[in-house]
Amino acid sequence: MGEVVLHTYFRSSTSFRARIALNLKGVSYRPEFHHLRLGKHRDPAYLAVNPQGLVPTLVWSDGMVLAQSLAIIEFLDEVIPEPALLPRDPAGRARVRALSQMIACDIHPVNNLRILNALRSRFGADDAAVTDWFRTWVAETFGPLEQHLANDPQTGRFCHGDTPTMADICLVAQVANNGRFGVDMEPYPVIRRIHAAAMELPAFIAAAPQNQPDAE
Repeated sequence: MGEVVLHTYFRSSTSFRARIALNLKGVSYRPEFHHLRLGKHRDPAYLAVNPQGLVPTLVWSDGMVLAQSLAIIEFLDEVIPEPALLPRDPAGRARVRALSQMIACDIHPVNNLRILNALRSRFGADDAAVTDWFRTWVAETFGPLEQHLANDPQTGRFCHGDTPTMADICLVAQVANNGRFGVDMEPYPVIRRIHAAAMELPAFIAAAPQNQPDAE
């Protein structure tokens, strides 16, 4: 069996998710860095690995290639059951998936780098307009997410109970992105509490953007 390779970029929130999951599962991996702002993810060599040209991409020890961060997280949870990143009961799994998808499907797709670049290049948006766009779509989901977490007794120290799950992985990565765009986090006390708890854990700290070898 070969080594595990993660194609990543320090500031990519989806790569941040994959790094956290790998760390929580205790998987050693070799990072391959692709500078998104310089377009290195479009190099032919990388497109041969992942034709979509996005990060993260996980190359497993047997050579299997996996793309999309949530799919990577669920794969890791199935091949390495402990510590569990999804609850064992169907209702709990559905709740964690729903919380995760609020971020991964409702915020990230409209706020990722290629969308923000398109706002600038195709529609003439300046930095202030791009920042306003980003904050708007965070608020659209973080408001309801805060309510979900605050009002559901299944919320514990983390999004679901007292151990981190896929939902916390997504939440922490999004909060990191929010910081770059000056999102006001005061309206979200439960989200802030969960984020602080997660960022006390070594697996999250080691995965943080500023702690990556390619960090600028």
